[in-house]
Amino acid sequence: MATVLPPGEAGLLRPGEVRVDGVRSPLLEGGPHHAEEAVVFVHGNPGSSRDWVELAGAASTFTRVVALDMPAFGKADRPKRFEYTVAGYARHLAGALDGLGIHRAHLVLHDFGGPWGLLWAAAHPDAFRSATLIDTGLVPGYRWHYLARIWRTPLLGELFMATASRAATRLLLRHGNPRGLPRAFVDRMYDDFDHRTRRAVLRLYRATDLRDLDVLAAPLRSLRRPALVVWGAHDPYIRRAYAERQREVFPDARVVVLEGSGHWPFVDDPGAVAAAVIPFLREQVATAAAATRAGEPTLGHEPSPPGHGG
Repeated sequence: MATVLPPGEAGLLRPGEVRVDGVRSPLLEGGPHHAEEAVVFVHGNPGSSRDWVELAGAASTFTRVVALDMPAFGKADRPKRFEYTVAGYARHLAGALDGLGIHRAHLVLHDFGGPWGLLWAAAHPDAFRSATLIDTGLVPGYRWHYLARIWRTPLLGELFMATASRAATRLLLRHGNPRGLPRAFVDRMYDDFDHRTRRAVLRLYRATDLRDLDVLAAPLRSLRRPALVVWGAHDPYIRRAYAERQREVFPDARVVVLEGSGHWPFVDDPGAVAAAVIPFLREQVATAAAATRAGEPTLGHEPSPPGHGG
């Protein structure tokens, strides 16, 4: 059964699921079902596979696409015994791709999906083909944003989570999102943010020291994989200066900064994000296919010169 996208969107996405060590991740998938190369969309916190409906639907017209609900998010399982760490999520991603028969991946990452996906990429260099980083990446010298500092504080974090109402969430998300976020998107986010998800978020943030990920910069830089960086200029959680700093990891990256956007540019300005992301992905997939036909290594293609942004 296919999920028909809203009017104006291309392609069809199919609901499915994958299990890794017994942990179920629902997913949306499109394009050739058994292709070994795919564009893989990884959401952040809070988020789900539904974040990617528009972009994944558009990309499904020319390649296989997969968008997962990662453990404790969306409609995925929320096991108490899961390792809610960056390494734990990277292992789950690896198991999911293996279970889906995906041996080469173009990653599209957002928020905490960045650390999860980039740790996977560093550990699987032959499978990693390109990166699209949307308000995420490696962030040397990063200082936690104000919500993260609350979540990382024992008792205060629990109190915050216990009292986070729908109305308060709507009000909170007005900060740093000058275009505003659609109420349906915020309500879906809140509906998925149940007590088990909130508990998992506290465990994830308290177990994470982003400085530990700085060691990934050198091995990823040596791969010279193609990359596209898309950033909302008003992101209140990861400031815009980190958009350009992704070139320390991906030297040939194209950087696009959207001046009117916040942390979720694919929600507040989907047209501009699609205009940057879809041509990039199409180019990478086409180059990889041509290299495969010629019997050459399929290591992606350097992006075209920037059309706008940094």
